[in-house]
Amino acid sequence: MTTHSNPTPHDPDKRVTFFDTTLRDGEQSPGIHLTTREKVEIAQQLARLGVDVIEAGFPITSPGDFEGVQTIAREVEGVTVAGLARARERDVTTAGEAVSVAERGRIHTFIATSDIHLEHKLRMDRAQVLAAAVDAVRLARSMVDDVEFSCEDSTRSDPAFVAEVIRGAIEEGATTINLPDTVGYTMPAEFQAFLIGLYERCPSLGDVTVSVHCHDDLGLAVANSLAGLHVGARQVECCVNGIGERAGNASLEEVAMILRTRAEDVGGLWCGIDTTEITRASRLVSRLTGYAVQPNKAVVGRNAFAHEAGIHQHGVLSNPLTYEIMDATSVGLAQSAIVLGKHSGRHALRHALEELGYELDPEALDHVFVRFKEVADRKGRLSAADLEALLSDEMRAEATAGLVLVELSFSGGTEQSPAARVVVRDDGGARSEGSASGDGPVDALMKAIDAAVGSSGRLLEYSVSAVTSGKDALGEARVACEIGGRTFAGQGVSTDVLEASAVAYLRAVDASRHAEAGERVAAGGV
Repeated sequence: MTTHSNPTPHDPDKRVTFFDTTLRDGEQSPGIHLTTREKVEIAQQLARLGVDVIEAGFPITSPGDFEGVQTIAREVEGVTVAGLARARERDVTTAGEAVSVAERGRIHTFIATSDIHLEHKLRMDRAQVLAAAVDAVRLARSMVDDVEFSCEDSTRSDPAFVAEVIRGAIEEGATTINLPDTVGYTMPAEFQAFLIGLYERCPSLGDVTVSVHCHDDLGLAVANSLAGLHVGARQVECCVNGIGERAGNASLEEVAMILRTRAEDVGGLWCGIDTTEITRASRLVSRLTGYAVQPNKAVVGRNAFAHEAGIHQHGVLSNPLTYEIMDATSVGLAQSAIVLGKHSGRHALRHALEELGYELDPEALDHVFVRFKEVADRKGRLSAADLEALLSDEMRAEATAGLVLVELSFSGGTEQSPAARVVVRDDGGARSEGSASGDGPVDALMKAIDAAVGSSGRLLEYSVSAVTSGKDALGEARVACEIGGRTFAGQGVSTDVLEASAVAYLRAVDASRHAEAGERVAAGGV
């Protein structure tokens, strides 16, 4: 068994297209709110990773989402940029406008086909759904050459009706047909039988690219995606770290590493993913979304290449293949040897960031350098992981500059009921102060921030993790809060975990203040 070599891409008919929807389906996860700049940063990393299609967002949902899709379409090269649209005229024209500036643009339009969706969500009959589907594809095709059509909830739909709808979509010019397991209910064998049946009912399906989009509600997203690929699908829709609505989507890194690691056993399937970029993509998405990667997550979890048991350690030392079916370098997990100290200058910082794949303009470098010096004075030495954390945090600081933490102190009270005082500056330079006591220091600082800025948040989730090991490690705080009936997330990085916590909460508050009405639509995707 060969486990550490890439397959030779010899058969173009076996190539799997990777359609990444981290910035659309992934961002629809509760609490995730990415700025345009953060979306572009992720999109650029996805391009380095080698994905073929980036679904950059759902342009109709808000001006911010439109801006994000259009900016990615304009700035990210070498990939197809897709915008999602319901099978409605305004959705389609808005998506078409957003991707019109792309090197290669795609409109991805969809409508549900299951009876339960028709009755309870769309309140349409089958004839109306068919008409809406073909009209949307016809309109999309008049705007772009690359049109994807999806039957939402296809696996719970009548196969005969799905075949009728996709036949109409293909006749109107759809170039990709996506068949989602929207609620993650299907079993792999069922999914294969479903797809095979559609090929039989709709022979023209063999003339276009068939795509699979599987959710992980029963932990079968990757298995179902592979099942689809084995019976003719050639596009897999996935997310970095498997994020997405509810239990998430098929994990990009898992599908990619299966195709690489089991190259001889997947029927010649191959892809263009540069697996050495996987870990950096995983860390970037985790930091910017606030969704931590579980330690035992396949491929990218911190335990993926750790061996605790003595018998495992002995085996790995003797020959890594005893317990490792893939090596750390294959996914870019090996930690960079870059270490900077407090005496390192701007040139050294720029060189280190370039070694990590980041190129900053002089102004951005100046901001990061100031922060680097502040942290280096406290911490002494910064590793590659520290630099990446600081860079991500500076991106967030610039994007959420509306509210800035100026001072944080604790005084009075007791250990059981500490009192916090904060000073906050808004984007106009005005300062406000707030003080409060709480059940603990985090509760106190949140109440103090609420008092300073007039917010009222309820903490839903809170975590603090070390960026690297050691007692002087940078602390990264993540919060998810309910503010005004909606969920917002925030992250902060500091050598002081309470300061990091305050910054994280303040960013969640800032996001709530600038959230646009109607940013999410009720009928949210495939």
